[in-house]
Amino acid sequence: MRTDTKKSLSPLVLTLLTGALALVFLFAFQGWIAHGPDIFLSLAQAGISWCF
Repeated sequence: MRTDTKKSLSPLVLTLLTGALALVFLFAFQGWIAHGPDIFLSLAQAGISWCF
C-alpha cells in the first residue's frame, strides 16, 4: 500500500514569503501615515470619507 503525501513548503521559502508580505504591509502603513491627511481630504471632497 502506497500513500502519496503532499510536500509542504520548506521553512526557508515560508520565511521569505512571510518577510516579503511583512515588508509590503510595512510600506503600505508607512504610506498611510505619511499621506493620511491628504487621503482623507480627497475622500472628504468626494463625499466618501464616512466609510473610514
